[in-house]
Parts: sequence; structure tokens; C-alpha cells
Amino acid sequence: MLTTRQLFQLHLGLPSIEIDPIEIVGSKGIYLIDSEGNKLIDLVSGVSVSNVGHLHPRVVHAINTQLESYMHIMVYGKFVQSPQVMLAAKLAENLPQSLDSVYFVNSGSEAIEGALKLAKRITGRTELIGFKDAYHGGTAGALSLLGNETLKNAFRPLLPDTRMLRFNNFDDLNQITDQTACVLVEPVQAEAGIILPKKAYLEAIRERCNETGALLIFDEIQMGMGRTGRLFAFENYNIVPDILCLAKALGGGMPIGAFISSKKNMSTLTFNPELGHITTFGGHPVCCAAALAAFDVLFEEKLIVDAASKGMRYVNALKSHRAISEIRQIGLMLGVEVTQRVNINLLMKIFKKNHLVVDQFLFNENAFRIAPPLTITMDEIDLSLVKIIQSLDEALAN
Repeated sequence: MLTTRQLFQLHLGLPSIEIDPIEIVGSKGIYLIDSEGNKLIDLVSGVSVSNVGHLHPRVVHAINTQLESYMHIMVYGKFVQSPQVMLAAKLAENLPQSLDSVYFVNSGSEAIEGALKLAKRITGRTELIGFKDAYHGGTAGALSLLGNETLKNAFRPLLPDTRMLRFNNFDDLNQITDQTACVLVEPVQAEAGIILPKKAYLEAIRERCNETGALLIFDEIQMGMGRTGRLFAFENYNIVPDILCLAKALGGGMPIGAFISSKKNMSTLTFNPELGHITTFGGHPVCCAAALAAFDVLFEEKLIVDAASKGMRYVNALKSHRAISEIRQIGLMLGVEVTQRVNINLLMKIFKKNHLVVDQFLFNENAFRIAPPLTITMDEIDLSLVKIIQSLDEALAN
């Protein structure tokens, strides 16, 4: 009889090759448990999904409770489903008044797709603007605005009438014109290695969009839901987008995404044509119930307000290490750049050997991310730091 590992290699469609993948049999808090009984410290959070930790009891209870009532009923919008309604209301209560209408989908890529359609529908324009080294997803529309040619060239032709700007380059903003439907940007570029906006840069984008009538879309799929030390990343910069995209941590570990705008804007998907956007499983009641519980955990356990101090704990402990050239940090999200003395691929293997779950960024292979669940304690941070420093020392020794 074939093992699970053999079946994994035979039958799963895989986006990359992992020589010796870890088989996970359990999880709790910041830990993953492998098939050999090892406890791995998760410093990736499923790429910013597990902000409230793995199997948080409040989230598990909410899932089980909803399962006793109903799961999927009918395509989004046909029935009033309490978990959807309560989650949309909760989001609206915590957002500016201009972001009061929530369209639930299944993932971040779907949120981007919906946002792009909405912007084109509202403006009647076709030009879509994104940024180099930005990641927005793998579906056709999201891929069209993804800022890395290596990942997208094999799938051309993609959406026409797109333009790529350089992040943090003020001069490029002149390319936003009255032909532009929308500007899609991450307030903090994640897969580029945690690249923060220069002072007044996001304000300049907002101003240029106001001047030209283009809509501003913020992709907060990685940075939303408390990761940056605020509930939403845009709150750090006092800029409000016209459309906000969320996913990942929104569901507390369950799959859900959303694009959010004003009720007036969102109504353009309701008429001419009707069903201007549709999704079968978007706003699944079990996922929405999990998201509601995770939302409450973020506030009641003060995970958002503690994110920045936890992030600085890592910065202060690592910034002087001779293997590190730079650390970029916001909240509990760090991009740690290593020196040329370190073989980054070897370092990743050492992290794995030392039972740390760490990965590189898609568009910055010389840096690794530190983004543990926001539930991590200071003692757990210190434990992970011992292992990180040990791993960096081993990499230098090799």
C-alpha cells in the first residue's frame, strides 16, 4: 500500500518541487506537528493566514456551532445568511464610511478579480495600473497586474491595456491618466521583501487618482487583519482606498476573501447586467463564522496593539548579527536580508533542520520572512530567536 507521501507525489498538482516535504499531522498555536512528532515553530503563518494561531479554540467553536445549523445553501445573494451579514457588518463598523459594502469571495486572487471588474464597471475605462515586484494572485486578471515577468510570461496573452510602475518612484505616477480605470497597489509590498512606502508616496498616489478619476485599489491580502499593528495597513498612512481587497487572515484559517467599496459603487454589479459578479462559495457560512470569531480574537486578546512590539523584539535581537545586512519591519512582519556571506538556500535547509518554518520571498531571494501568528508570546519569540540565531551561525560556519 502506498504511503501518504508517495500519494502526495503521484496525485497532487504541485506548483514547485520540494525534495523532502514535511508531513503535518497536527497544529496548535504557533506550532506545527510533523509525522515524526517534532514541534515546528511556524514563522510564516501559512503566508499571513494564521494570525490568530493554529486551531484557536474560539475559531474551532464557531466552526462547530455553524456546522450544526447549515453549510452551503445557494449562490451568494439568494438567501439571508446570518454569518455573512454579521461579518459584513463587523467589517463595515471598522472601516471608513466609504467602504461600507462587502462582496465575499473565496480567496485573494478572487478578491483582486472582483475589484478589477468593479473598477472597470464604475469608470467605463480599460487601463489597469500595477507595480513591479507586486504579487496579487495566480488567476488571469490578478496575474496581469502581477509585477514579475518570469511568473507571467508563459501565460500570455493576459489582460490588455495594463501598465507597470516602479514602487516608490514619484515620477512614474504621471503615467496615471484620465484613461486609467484603477491603480492596484499593496500599501506595503510583501513578496518584494517587505518594502515600505516612502514618506508621502501613498498620498501622492491618492492625489493623482483623485486628479484623473482613477480608482485606488489597496491589496491588503497579506497585510490586513492586524499584521501591521493596525487592523488594516492603510490606517498606518491615513489614506483611504476606493476599493479594499482582503483574504488570508480574514478567515482565521478558513478560506475566504472580500473586496470592499461603497454601496453605490458595489451596486454597479447588480444591474446592467444583473449578476455582474457571481461566486458559488463566496461567503460560505462556515468560513464567515470562523472569520467573525477570528475578528473578535484580534481585539479581545490585544493581538493588533501588541504586533509592533513583538516585531521590534525580533529586530532588536537580530539587527546586529553579522549574517544580516538589513531588516525591514512593520508590525509583526519582517523582511530579513542576509549578507553575501550567507548561502540563502543552505540557510533554508538549516532552518528546516532546526524545526523552524521559514521561507523566502517570491521576488527577493536574498531575504527571508518572519511572520509568526500574532498570538506568539514574548517567551515564544525568544525561543524562536535562539533557533534563528543558531541557524544563522551555522550558515556562516558553512
